[in-house]
Amino acid sequence: MGTDKVILVNENDEQIGVMEKIEAHEKALLHRAFSVFVFNEKGELMIQQRAHAKYHSPGLWTNTCCSHQREGESNVAAGKRRLQEEMGFSTDLKEIMSFIYKAPFDNGLTEHEFDYILIGNYEDDPNPNPDEVASWKWMSLDAIKSDMEVNPGVYTEWFKIIFDKYYSSIQK
Repeated sequence: MGTDKVILVNENDEQIGVMEKIEAHEKALLHRAFSVFVFNEKGELMIQQRAHAKYHSPGLWTNTCCSHQREGESNVAAGKRRLQEEMGFSTDLKEIMSFIYKAPFDNGLTEHEFDYILIGNYEDDPNPNPDEVASWKWMSLDAIKSDMEVNPGVYTEWFKIIFDKYYSSIQK
């Protein structure tokens, strides 16, 4: 079907293969991914709490949505598709940067991603898919930064990495 496959890449983001998502995470192989950050006009970020049934990072708070591109799909097209699937809305996105990170999880899996950061704007409430999203809220970047320092355990690893390293890039 191809929906649960990820695109394996080298450090230059050149495709070197495709693999089942779980296998890539078990083997900690570098693969292409994206993280969407949707802001409102007040500059607040829409963050989501991952559904409690997710196979990794369940119940943790993270950026608006994130996932993996499908073969032949552009970063922006993938971001818009996933935003619709997870959060129930679509908006224009623009790619602002990419980086590589590696984060091990408690369950023995590892995220090793060539991650593109996509940014968009939206004013209304989302209509989240309950299979993907337990909750959501708007929060200012300063409030998230402060809360992360006090409660780091409630946020996903990649969200903390992006926030720590690329805070200035994602600010409006």
